[in-house]
Amino acid sequence: MFQSNEKEEKILEIYNMYYLDVYRFLIVFTGNRSDAEDFTQEVFIRVLHNLSELNRISHLKAWVMSIAKNVAIDHYQKRRWLVYLSEKVLWNEITAEKEPDVMLEQDELKKYVHSAISKLKPPFRAVVILRGINEFSIKETAEILQCSESKVKVNYHRALKELRRKLNVENVEVFINAN
Repeated sequence: MFQSNEKEEKILEIYNMYYLDVYRFLIVFTGNRSDAEDFTQEVFIRVLHNLSELNRISHLKAWVMSIAKNVAIDHYQKRRWLVYLSEKVLWNEITAEKEPDVMLEQDELKKYVHSAISKLKPPFRAVVILRGINEFSIKETAEILQCSESKVKVNYHRALKELRRKLNVENVEVFINAN
């Protein structure tokens, strides 16, 4: 068990290491900065409450990200609401060098893709965010989602297939990491 000052140091260390990963995951999952901030805080509160479990945890990042996934899913199941994804997470910000018509076209494509991802079932949406957007490995994704690597592969394949159907396209940037 940690002493008070050790506990504070450990939670700060974990927070500094994984805050950005957790926040990015949650903002994409929820599509709302305010909710992502609240949920990120909730994740680290849960981490703090479960610090005694650290000596039994083999992959700290997977453990923290699985808590983030559970916080998001818990909220989603309670509210059953559609998500709208943050544009800055899927793609980098559009630079000022691009022509206005190109910027408008890219903005419309982003909204179209965001809308399609937001309509996926939560397990599919989570695997697309983790594998396709955050570029976690299959193993890392399986640990975060607390399922087998086979389940990650199947869900990712099915999610991409569903996205292709929804988008009615064959080649979209989000599918780059499919293989």
